[in-house]
Amino acid sequence: MAHKKAGGSSRNGRDSESKRLGVKVYGGQAINAGGIIVRQRGTRMHAGDNVGMGKDHTLFALVDGHVKFATKGADKKHTVIVVPAAA
Repeated sequence: MAHKKAGGSSRNGRDSESKRLGVKVYGGQAINAGGIIVRQRGTRMHAGDNVGMGKDHTLFALVDGHVKFATKGADKKHTVIVVPAAA
């Protein structure tokens, strides 16, 4: 005879890995060309001057410089700009 009651089985305990989204380089910080500025799902932030957008909507610097965040247009879109470093 068993001397312990059988334990139940749970159907919980699974989740997906976190995707590490968000701002990687903040306003005023220096960045090299090709450096990732923001990882995002969809265009929460838009690419401005000297900023490119990858197929997964990642924003990255096209030139060396400093990152600047701004709101543009009548609908106040969040825009990321890279101000080129003085050569």
